[in-house]
Amino acid sequence: MVLFSSMALPSQPNGEPLSGRVALVTGAAKRLGRAVALRLAQEGADIVIHHRSSAAEARSTVAEIEKLGRRGVAIAADLTNISDIRRLFDETAKKFGRLDILINNGANFLHAEFESTSEQTWDTSLDTNLKAPFFCAQAAAPLLKQSRGVIINFADVGGILGWTGYIPHCVSKAGVLMLTRCLAKELAPDVRVNAIAPGTVTMDGDPPEWESDFIKRAPLRRSGRPSDIAGAVLFLIHSKFMTGQVLVVDGGRTL
Repeated sequence: MVLFSSMALPSQPNGEPLSGRVALVTGAAKRLGRAVALRLAQEGADIVIHHRSSAAEARSTVAEIEKLGRRGVAIAADLTNISDIRRLFDETAKKFGRLDILINNGANFLHAEFESTSEQTWDTSLDTNLKAPFFCAQAAAPLLKQSRGVIINFADVGGILGWTGYIPHCVSKAGVLMLTRCLAKELAPDVRVNAIAPGTVTMDGDPPEWESDFIKRAPLRRSGRPSDIAGAVLFLIHSKFMTGQVLVVDGGRTL
C-alpha cells in the first residue's frame, strides 16, 4: 500500500523553505529567469543573477532581491565561453561559499528556415541552449555534491513537438531532455537533475498575438504565466524522490 502525504513544502524555523541556500539562475536579469530568481528569493534563498550583457537589468533584479532581505549578486558571463562559465562558478564560491541550486535558464530562440539555416545559426543555438547547460553543470558539480543540491534545466515544448522554421532550436532543446537524463545518472545520488519544458509563457507587455495563437493550441485555453513556471521550479527543488524527469508545463499543448 502506498501512503500519500501532504504536498506542503518543508519549512524552516523562519518560515522560509529555502533559507540558507544559494541558487544560481542563468539568464536571470530579465523575463522568466528574473521571475524565477525573485520567487526563490521570496522562499529564502540567496541568489546569483547571471547575465551576459544586461547589466542594468541585473542590478535592478539584485536590488529587488535585497528588498526581500536576501543577498544577491550579479555576475556577467558569456555561456558560450567555457572559461567564462568556470569563472562564474568560481566567483559564486568566493561570494557565498556554497551552491545548492542551479537553474539552467539562459537560452536563445532563433528562427531559421531550413533552406537558409547557416552554420552560425546552428552553432549559436546549440552552443547556448545545449553546450552551456552541460558545462555549467560540470562547473557546478563540486559545489552541488557538497550540498546535495539540485539542477533544473529549461527545455521547452519545441524539444518534444518539433517546429518547422526552428530546427536548430528544437534540436538543442531535445538535447536538453537527454542531457537531463544523462546528468541525473552521472551525478546521482548526490545531485538530483530534472528539467522543465514550458509551453508559451507570456508577460505583461508581450504582443497579444503570442497568447492568441497558443490559446488555439492548448486545451487549457491560456498561455502560461511566470508564476506557473516558478511554482514548477519549487516543486522540483523539493521533490527529493525525482531525478532525470521532464516536467511539461504547457497547458496541455503537447497532448
